[in-house]
Amino acid sequence: MVTDTTNVHGQDVKVVRGAAWRGTARVVGTLLIVCSVATLSSVAPLGSLLESPVDLAQLAANDNAVVLTALIEFVAAASCAGIAIALYPVLRRYGPAMAFGAAAARVVEAALVLVSTLSLLALLSLAQESVDAGVTGTAATDASVQVLLAVREWVPNFMILLPFLLGAGLYYVLMYRSRIVPRWLSVWGLLAVGLSLVATVYSGFTQDFGMATLSTALNAPIGLQEMALALWLIVKGFNPQTTLPPAQNRP
Repeated sequence: MVTDTTNVHGQDVKVVRGAAWRGTARVVGTLLIVCSVATLSSVAPLGSLLESPVDLAQLAANDNAVVLTALIEFVAAASCAGIAIALYPVLRRYGPAMAFGAAAARVVEAALVLVSTLSLLALLSLAQESVDAGVTGTAATDASVQVLLAVREWVPNFMILLPFLLGAGLYYVLMYRSRIVPRWLSVWGLLAVGLSLVATVYSGFTQDFGMATLSTALNAPIGLQEMALALWLIVKGFNPQTTLPPAQNRP
């Protein structure tokens, strides 16, 4: 980190040169795009394989599609955790506790992505074993399928969104305070988080996890916000000059 000391209103402050953060900004912006693209594209390989009622024989025959989905979701999880790790050294200078909370929330989000992925792989193994044993359609098999499908529904459509919104809300607050990105971008982010939280709570109580008009409309702003922030960080980076009290600038 490159800093100079100057005097502002009779108090010495550290002036942080944003050029030292240029690489970090680009990494965060790139990871935001990778995470979004991986999350959206992960549904493509499966097609209608998980639509109820699940055809276990067809699922077992399309094991490559399932494994490909798992790999894409791993990329989503890794990039999600990477965002938190890359942002933490920057944000902790403006609020260590909140920066840690944001990082922890995004890591929890990444872990829940992997829980959803594991349920998918477990479903594939169940399908393969059931087909090989000729026991598809039994009450025990159907019950196991429904449990794994329920995990696959609740985790990505509800549980993952809660830590994601907590982490995003915390780092938008810190960005607003620090002005390392324009304040309009931070305010837009906080408003988008609020709308998405409403959609998430609504979905939880109604179990409406499809592309419903209300949920889609309320979640759209946070998706656009993440892409706007990503492009800003890649093109512009963090604010090239930010002042910090000396005590806050300590590692």
